[in-house]
Amino acid sequence: MNNEGSNSKLQATLLWALAVIITLSSVVYQRKTGPTYPVSGEVVVNDEVIGYHFLRSQNTGENAEIDISAAKPEFNATLKWKRFKSHDEWRLTPFMMVDGHLKAYLPSQPPAGKIIYEVSLRTDDGTVINLSEEPVIIRFKGAVPGAVLIPHILFIFAAMLLASRTAMAAYVSSPHTLRYTLMTGLFFLLGGMILGPIVQKYAFDAYWTGWPWGTDLTDNKTAVAFIAWILAAWQQKKTGNAKIWIISAAIITLAVYLIPHSAFGSEIDYTQIEQV
Repeated sequence: MNNEGSNSKLQATLLWALAVIITLSSVVYQRKTGPTYPVSGEVVVNDEVIGYHFLRSQNTGENAEIDISAAKPEFNATLKWKRFKSHDEWRLTPFMMVDGHLKAYLPSQPPAGKIIYEVSLRTDDGTVINLSEEPVIIRFKGAVPGAVLIPHILFIFAAMLLASRTAMAAYVSSPHTLRYTLMTGLFFLLGGMILGPIVQKYAFDAYWTGWPWGTDLTDNKTAVAFIAWILAAWQQKKTGNAKIWIISAAIITLAVYLIPHSAFGSEIDYTQIEQV
């Protein structure tokens, strides 16, 4: 009997560990492939390694700092930019040397306003190097209070973790399956369907920008995952064995969270408003 209890605890520990690995892997993948993740890299010029860090997200009210770690004064860089989706002409801003780094700034935009930009580096022999393979787009957003953002992130993280663990529980016909299913749905409700729109309101002054009013994949995918778990919980409560429903909900959750965060999100079309 003791051996059975030990084996059960060991199995539960291994399943939780696997769920954590799956969750962390999906979080890292989503973060790094999302449209708000900075563009960073290095180039070698005259035997010097030069790093760069190009922002793709910034709070409204703060200029976006574009940074190049070029310590030699003979390097010159130019920031070429304009508002995204506008009739603006390209503007050129020279970088200034600050504490061993070349820095330039993009002006703040209203929430959902975007700027498209690229950076070129000119060496002392006249060689011009474009530091990014293609122009970078940065989106500005309203600041979200930590009291709202942190619980939102924690609840969504917990929902993703529980989704994986619940699928495993259903697969092995665990007696905890219904409880895990209900908890997964609850965390999606709290983190995605309640706190999610509040975060969206702070960031872009709109509670919901997904279907049917918009194309924000973050809103849409959260709704899809939540509905999948509501159906799975209903089937588990009704039949006591909703293995297919629960595993399907977990697969749907993993699939939608592999979609980059903030893809097709809110943006201002400057061509449709008065030029400033």
